[in-house]
Amino acid sequence: MRRWIVRVIVVAGAAVVLALVAANLAVANGARGRTYSDVSAIPARRVGLVLGCSRFLWGGIHNSFFDNRIDAAARLMRAGKVKYLVVSGDNHIKGYDEPSDMKSALVEAGVPGDRVFCDYAGLRTLDSVVGVREIFGQMAIIVVSQEFHNQRAIFIGRHRGVDILGFNAAEVDAYDSSKSSAGKR
Repeated sequence: MRRWIVRVIVVAGAAVVLALVAANLAVANGARGRTYSDVSAIPARRVGLVLGCSRFLWGGIHNSFFDNRIDAAARLMRAGKVKYLVVSGDNHIKGYDEPSDMKSALVEAGVPGDRVFCDYAGLRTLDSVVGVREIFGQMAIIVVSQEFHNQRAIFIGRHRGVDILGFNAAEVDAYDSSKSSAGKR
């Protein structure tokens, strides 16, 4: 009986690992050829969607995920690759407002405030991608985040009828990312 239980656990564990690997491969394959790191190479779209995360980590330390996304979005605007930005994130807790923080940071980076629109319902990547289509009426966008996050957003968007490209913000080194769960939602 004990051997049977061990076999079941091993087989179930292997099945879970295989399912996770298959899901990751499907997401990466679905985004192949649709993410860009060079601002001059990405085709222009009317709207960019910046995916949210917190501006600061515990103790008031700047979050590199946030800073890199803001920098990437500002570069898209300066290069004329997007005319407008939708900043989408969480604000369901009093005193925590990702969209307003992102808009403020973009304005500080020289992006005109009247070109940045806040989506306060972006609790998950799915909410942000569907919201840009349903609330803002955009069917072709550039999503801005780190590459692993862009791949997920592209996979979701393509399955929800959004023609979506990704502009990759700079990655965050392992030390910085271990202090933050911001890029993992």
